[in-house]
Amino acid sequence: MSSIHAKDPTGPLENRWEKHLFNLSLIAPQNRKKHKVIVIGTGLAGASLCATLGEAGYQVSSFCFQDSPRRAHSIAAQGGINSTKNYQNDGDSVWRLFYDTIKGGDFRARESNVYRLAQLSGNIIDQAVAQGVPFAREYSGYLANRSFGGTQVSRTFYARGQTGQQLLLGAYQAHSRQLENDNVTHQSRSEMLELIMVDDQARGVVVRDLVSGEVSAHTADCVVLCTGGYSNVFYLSTNAKGCNTSATWRAYKQGAYFANPSFTQIHPTCVPPTVENQSKLTLMSESLRNDGRIWAPKNSADCTKNPADIKEEDRDYFLERMYPAFANLAPRDVASRAVKLICDKGLGVGSKIHGKRLGVYLDFSAIIEKLGLDAVAEKYGNLFDMYSSITGENPYQTPMKIYPAPHYTMGGLWVDYNLMTTVEGLFAGGEANFSDHGANRLGASALMQGLADGYFILPKTVANYLAQNTLTEVDDAHPQVVQSLKAVKERIQKLMNAPQPKYSPEHFHQKLGGILWEACGMSREADRLKQAIVEIAELETQFWQNIKVTGIDNDLNQTLERAGRVADFIELGKLMCQDALMREESCGAHARVEYLTEGGEAKRDDNEFSFVGAWEFMSEQPKLHKEQLNYEFIEPTVRNYK
Repeated sequence: MSSIHAKDPTGPLENRWEKHLFNLSLIAPQNRKKHKVIVIGTGLAGASLCATLGEAGYQVSSFCFQDSPRRAHSIAAQGGINSTKNYQNDGDSVWRLFYDTIKGGDFRARESNVYRLAQLSGNIIDQAVAQGVPFAREYSGYLANRSFGGTQVSRTFYARGQTGQQLLLGAYQAHSRQLENDNVTHQSRSEMLELIMVDDQARGVVVRDLVSGEVSAHTADCVVLCTGGYSNVFYLSTNAKGCNTSATWRAYKQGAYFANPSFTQIHPTCVPPTVENQSKLTLMSESLRNDGRIWAPKNSADCTKNPADIKEEDRDYFLERMYPAFANLAPRDVASRAVKLICDKGLGVGSKIHGKRLGVYLDFSAIIEKLGLDAVAEKYGNLFDMYSSITGENPYQTPMKIYPAPHYTMGGLWVDYNLMTTVEGLFAGGEANFSDHGANRLGASALMQGLADGYFILPKTVANYLAQNTLTEVDDAHPQVVQSLKAVKERIQKLMNAPQPKYSPEHFHQKLGGILWEACGMSREADRLKQAIVEIAELETQFWQNIKVTGIDNDLNQTLERAGRVADFIELGKLMCQDALMREESCGAHARVEYLTEGGEAKRDDNEFSFVGAWEFMSEQPKLHKEQLNYEFIEPTVRNYK
């Protein structure tokens, strides 16, 4: 075990980023065309970075596995993006957003990074408005705001329930402009399968064309991963089915540390599963908790009744009862545990899954009565339509049913203040890194981080790296490039030719998801985590013995794609359990049952665990490194949302 350091600047917190910017090395405009950067992933972080680097004059090559950058999972973000504009004059400020984010993450995030994020939040809104992003506006014409969980101010900007889509289209059009200007080249339907290392520096990637099956190498001066999170490790999640961890996992196995892998967020408002073999869950925006009231029956005998037949005095508005100061806008980890507690008591509603009803009500009757149906439809109409399409129920007339589901991952590749990993020349942006959210992300902060990284941070820090390093020429004939290509092709053949092929990738993914949800989901316990580590190791052995991949490798083959991703998920799942077992405390979304209060609240251990746990890949067992978290400006306290 050893210590690692973020290399963040010192001095007054509000001056650190500006001071750091001045100290970063620059590249003259006429020299930028000499440098090539590879960007993997073209969601908000990746597309905005490509646009900014291309505009500055660098050679950029981008890759995504979707059929278009417009299909990146950023498009699925619904509710909004935070910024400290304080248009509502309700006491918001950079400091308050900084404090809310640190507190919301249960004091497990780096102060310097979080303050920088809060500082840049206003710039993001200005950038998006200039691009024409159609944020909601008040009658006066001013940009509208609403509240999200874990805050007592209205700082969330939104475009109905399509905020991620509209922001992504803004970044995509900027990205497309650079494609048209020949500053950026792009390949869709291309999946990164290996990181090319030369002299301990990231110098390129190996990708597979998902249409033709062709495997090819691409070299550059540095590589940036903007590939999103890994919630699909649970099999059932709100993420698109294609979302995976393979790019970040390849980087991990080449020396990039993986930080806090067990810090995974369970979102409280998702459409509950209705059958045991369901393959996908759907998010219902946190913005709905602004006006919807969450309740469950007080009596188990009422759980099968029509909600309209349950009297008001027989309803338990449990978030309002448990957390009166924040009520239905309690942070996601707190709200999710409360919903689970209610359902574990046998007071859930909806379909039975493995003998338990997994659902509570999200009720809009009061706000419809107050404002009228048209006003509610104007705010939430597309979300209500989506819910109705999925469930066949009308949320204007019948309360929605919701239950927590895996949604976002606070863990990711460890990065320093410049967002560079422990591999020289390898950067990570957006959800692919761990840097800003600690043990729990506040709502509407993911879009903020992705765009801050892509538009304002990485363009400066990547240029600094290029300016400070003299890099030798690397072409396709370089021995390390040839070796990387060979390793990828050998792994593909291993997947295609298991000794006793019997089961599909889906079979193993479902089994892994079941193990992780029970052992490393909303609640964790030492003995169950130890058992899960053994079960996952056995599953890994079975996988390589029995994985069945039909078709051929040099053609479109989605079974092969999924097999490779599931193999990486299995290895990651084991590391998640090891990380959760190591952290003998509860904090944020990491809820060890041995370290919860009687009321289900997290009990942190700041003396022993106020650190980022960064894991280094080793062939036998991963090695833990610690980045100590030093709080100079905020004193860690017990989170209180009551």
